Amino acid sequence: MNRPVFRRFSRREKVSTRIMVRGLLIQASIGVHPHEHEQTQPVVIDIELDMGGMALPKGDRLSETLDYALVAEAAERIALKAHVQLVETLAERIADWALAEDSRVQRVAVSIAKPQALLKADAAGVEVVKSR
Repeated sequence: MNRPVFRRFSRREKVSTRIMVRGLLIQASIGVHPHEHEQTQPVVIDIELDMGGMALPKGDRLSETLDYALVAEAAERIALKAHVQLVETLAERIADWALAEDSRVQRVAVSIAKPQALLKADAAGVEVVKSR
């Protein structure tokens, strides 16, 4: 799931900034099956934030952009808050946080994979994309 989600560029946009967090590994309480309520399991979270035409930092300061460490910390905090039944629910909560956190975020894509969900697959999961 490590691929850019937003591939199209508007001809009018001279600058398009995307902030990403890929491969964020968290031990979360997630799933609908009884054994998934008893212990945590690994989930891998990828987040891509389309910042639209946000100006690139002129002063080379973190305050001029959205700190990807803040994004990762928020995703982990949301994932660890309480047991979640569906990966769709967790992805939507993270996407909603991103849109509410910074008005410069125009679109957000959140992919969540459960590496241990299927015996014959590397992972199973979902991707949620939300826009303003």
